[in-house]
Amino acid sequence: MSVSHLNKSGYMARQTSKAVASKASKVLLDPNSSAAEKSAAGSALTQYKAAKEETSAKAASKASEVLRDPTSTAAEKSAAASTLSQRADK
Repeated sequence: MSVSHLNKSGYMARQTSKAVASKASKVLLDPNSSAAEKSAAGSALTQYKAAKEETSAKAASKASEVLRDPTSTAAEKSAAASTLSQRADK
């Protein structure tokens, strides 16, 4: 889950919640997590308490892979979903 609020410019800013940051940390520490899963988790952690950060296209692609992977755990999918929710609106 990401948390939304207005930033100084009056735009909606999104950042990773504490619960998702905790799950993302576990994904990064898990030796069985794939590179895509770790990429999505790392992106989610970057955006924890940092509303100015946005998900890159590369990180969004990795997060999408994680969400489509039937072997991904709930924690991995949670971090990936948070990462995608913070992709800049185009």
